[in-house]
Amino acid sequence: MKIFLRLLAFLWLPGKSLRGAQRWLLRWQVVLAILLGCVTIASSMGLLGVAAYLIAAAALKPLLIALTLPIYIVRLTSVTRAISRYFERLLAHNVTFRLLASLRTWVHSRLEPLVPAQVLTYRSGDILARLVADVEELQNVYLRVVSPFIVAILISLLTSGLFATFSPVLAWTALAFLTTAGMGVPLLALTLTGGLGRQQLALRAELNAQLVDSIQGMQDMLAYGWADEQHRRITALDRALSRVQRRLAFISGLEQALNDLLMNLALWMMLILAIPPVAAKAIDGVYLAFLALVILASFEAVQPLAPALQYLGHSVAAGKRLFEVTDTPPHVAECAAPLPAPAPLHRWSDEEVCLPTGHTLEFDHVSFVYHSNEGMNEGMVLDGITFTVRSGSRVAIVGPSGAGKSTLIQLACRFWDPTMGVIRLNGQDIRRYALADLRRVIGVVTQDTYIFNDTIRGNLLLARPDASERAIAKALEQAQLAAFIAQLPDGLDTWVGEQGLRLSGGERQRLAIARVLLKDAPLLMLDEVTANLDPLTEHALLETLEGLMQGRTTLIITHRLVAMERMDEILVLDRGRIVERGTHDQLLAASGLYRQMFDVQTGTLVFP
Repeated sequence: MKIFLRLLAFLWLPGKSLRGAQRWLLRWQVVLAILLGCVTIASSMGLLGVAAYLIAAAALKPLLIALTLPIYIVRLTSVTRAISRYFERLLAHNVTFRLLASLRTWVHSRLEPLVPAQVLTYRSGDILARLVADVEELQNVYLRVVSPFIVAILISLLTSGLFATFSPVLAWTALAFLTTAGMGVPLLALTLTGGLGRQQLALRAELNAQLVDSIQGMQDMLAYGWADEQHRRITALDRALSRVQRRLAFISGLEQALNDLLMNLALWMMLILAIPPVAAKAIDGVYLAFLALVILASFEAVQPLAPALQYLGHSVAAGKRLFEVTDTPPHVAECAAPLPAPAPLHRWSDEEVCLPTGHTLEFDHVSFVYHSNEGMNEGMVLDGITFTVRSGSRVAIVGPSGAGKSTLIQLACRFWDPTMGVIRLNGQDIRRYALADLRRVIGVVTQDTYIFNDTIRGNLLLARPDASERAIAKALEQAQLAAFIAQLPDGLDTWVGEQGLRLSGGERQRLAIARVLLKDAPLLMLDEVTANLDPLTEHALLETLEGLMQGRTTLIITHRLVAMERMDEILVLDRGRIVERGTHDQLLAASGLYRQMFDVQTGTLVFP
């Protein structure tokens, strides 16, 4: 019930994406759609009932003037029914789609603060199902649950009041049949469906996740001969989903059959109960057909209630899945009173020349532990890390895989917050800055920088949407991509494919570097940018990075000891701790872990 009430709240508080006037208009559209639904069914009742009365009265051959009013009522209700039905559907769908758009935006806005800490605990296919399919499922709350229930209540009261003018017995009988059809059949259907709605959503989410995994990992599955096994898994999920859907379809058919049975029983019962008063002259005989057809038409209001409860079960389950994600408190919270944004210490000149001076980044006794979904820690990743990257300097952090190197960048960008210790930017705790302001001064290049399925231009403008053609050309030239772009038939408008798969590894890395150049961030973080590259590509990329680092505060994360002599300081990280620090020559002379790593990579270490 709590989830349903939260979903209903979106009718009146549809989110920040709608302005005050838009919210007011949307609420009135909800009310108007419900009123038009009532007018539609009341017009159907009037059309059938008055038409029956007109035919019965005409058989008595009265004066034509006595039939004028019923004739006009029939004409009016026939037109009113069509017009009100059209505008009711128009308004109801308009309200529903606007609410869904607002809800989808709200869910996405709640997902953003959860990236990557909490979102990484979900599979991408499951997140996609929640954001798309589960939100779509909620259209039934507003379109097929709320409005039909209100319309059914109002029409049932109207019908009962109309029959009360003829006989209290007829009124209570009509109300009993309408209540049975409107509540009894839906409750029976709800009992029969049980947890089928939740099963359907869970199976659909799992199927989506498996399909996404299959598409993304198709090459590896084919290489390892796993395609047939994956096909069997997907087939089994599809069959399970089909079984649930068949049961739901059977229950829907049973609902329709019971509704038709009750509707016809109500018609016959009205005739049976009305005939004695008609014979006793208590009710005029011309109203006999009127009473029968009015009760018949009134069932149009209660028939949608049985599927409505079924839709409600699906929608509540979908809402629960959404709220499981959106109610998750983010690990990283915005500062309530943030400091002004870090001053732009460098900029692009009018001649599109970069003039950087950098920022100072300081780690002060930083420790960090990842936590699982159950709140259990997964072991100390960083333990008492202390170092400073001064303005315009270059610091490299090296060490074996799993030493915690990449976690330092995640913490500096505030994707997570340290478990203990403080990270400072220009002497201020980074938690005192707004997240957007902090990340605006940081440029990150990783070995797996995401390339969007867009054009080269679109991927570049992600960093600086207002960049001029001259600025783009300058960034491409510095990243040594200008010649490659020039030979493409569509140039900057060339599509790079899903995850940039139409580009080579080196080209993707250069595109990522060009994007960071265009962003013009004073604080640069490079995470394994030369990993998995051949020596020639690596050498060319390092030359590009040399130009990129000029004048910027640079933090380099790597396990490959290449061009380390260019670093102002090198930190050796092992098992979350700094075990050595110094320049390249100093660390070689120390004959510690750094010297061991260097000898292994250069092939000078002889194993026994």
